[in-house]
Amino acid sequence: MAPSADRLVIENVAIATVDAEDTEYACGHIVVAGNAIESLGAGKAPTGLENVVRRVDGTGHLATPGLINTHHHFYQWITRGLATDHNLFDWLTALYPTWARIDEPMTYAAARGSLAMLARGGVTTAMDHHYVFPRGAGDLSGSIIRAASELGVRFTLARGSMDRGEKDGGLPPDFAVECLEDALAATEETVGKHHDRSFGAMTQVAVAPCSPFSVSTELMRQGAELARRLGVRLHTHGSETVEEEQFCHELFGMGPTDYFESTGWLGEDVWMAHCVHMNDSDIAAFARTGTGVAHCPSSNARLAAGIARVPDMLRAGVPVGLGVDGTASNESGELHTELRNALLINRLGPHREAALNTRQALRLGTYGGAQVLGREREIGSLEPGKLADLVLWKTDGIGHASMADPVAALVLGAPAPVTLSLVNGSPVVEHGRLLHADEDAIARSTRDEAQRLARIAAGG
Repeated sequence: MAPSADRLVIENVAIATVDAEDTEYACGHIVVAGNAIESLGAGKAPTGLENVVRRVDGTGHLATPGLINTHHHFYQWITRGLATDHNLFDWLTALYPTWARIDEPMTYAAARGSLAMLARGGVTTAMDHHYVFPRGAGDLSGSIIRAASELGVRFTLARGSMDRGEKDGGLPPDFAVECLEDALAATEETVGKHHDRSFGAMTQVAVAPCSPFSVSTELMRQGAELARRLGVRLHTHGSETVEEEQFCHELFGMGPTDYFESTGWLGEDVWMAHCVHMNDSDIAAFARTGTGVAHCPSSNARLAAGIARVPDMLRAGVPVGLGVDGTASNESGELHTELRNALLINRLGPHREAALNTRQALRLGTYGGAQVLGREREIGSLEPGKLADLVLWKTDGIGHASMADPVAALVLGAPAPVTLSLVNGSPVVEHGRLLHADEDAIARSTRDEAQRLARIAAGG
């Protein structure tokens, strides 16, 4: 970092670095220079620092890496609260006809709503798996990326696609899917236009056919080839429900993991959402190939999908991060609540109280997310040289003050208020409020677009 860089100094703060040793400081300091962490440690910051433009007293706060969301569908923000008593396949069948009528103003408003909730809850890196592209709907990918840029959040767009409609045995209505050639061409165009390969990139793009039951085998295979030719990551849904497993056996003659491997979809450049129904062989294949998992505990519960074997994945060496999933199956749209839900839901499984602890839950939401997005050298832990994506959580208020362990307070307590959130060294949230957007205006626009979509879907 250049000596002339402006510095921000945080002192008197508890720190959970989430580094390889899980280093923590009961009372320490963090020095941010430009967009990176320059130093951190116990006690006060070094004296004689130049160009200090701001000092923050972190008394009563816990500093952690910014949270990293690894699976989401932003457009669903304007279809929340529908089909509330459905399993996955019935839920999709109920909602696809509405989703197939979205347009650019809707995706832009929904992305702003989704990102606002994420950022207010300590997310500094977000991703969106967008796979619904109605003909003539406008620049949907561009609108989502624009929303992330305006709110100041680091972002990965997983450019999704579907080409298996109802006539081909898929779940989406035929008018909601693209053809193979159009999907591949549009994906390549999106990568070329928006993907930034540099260290510290604010926008990246992944290749992301939607799921085995909405995508042809050829799109899966050619999508993997495209991603590797372009040097970007791959993302899709996998092993979410027992119905999906049955679908794969009936259509392909094998389970989801074997199907993914047969189409080139296992590897260190791949991460899958959900992965609820994984046997020992599946987990071993993910560990052997370095394939990552986006664990979405609230959505899995909302759709009655089951409990993912996260403790077994972690013990096998599978990279695991956390995801909100779309807000039509996790209406809160917040990732910090997933820290708690991941711990609690996994303790309902066979490992019981030994399933996850509070530090493991925090790691899932930070470093684990960085791993599955392929950005662990840049973000996910608080270490000198890494990007200054960090959050100060207020832990001395009524919801947390009686807990001596600040990490336990953050994970198990009520959602902790965010006093300060930095992305790339710049504040995006202060005292629980967005700095780069009007929350009331976002709320109004999402309500208006949700009502407009409902009218269109109803034929009005």
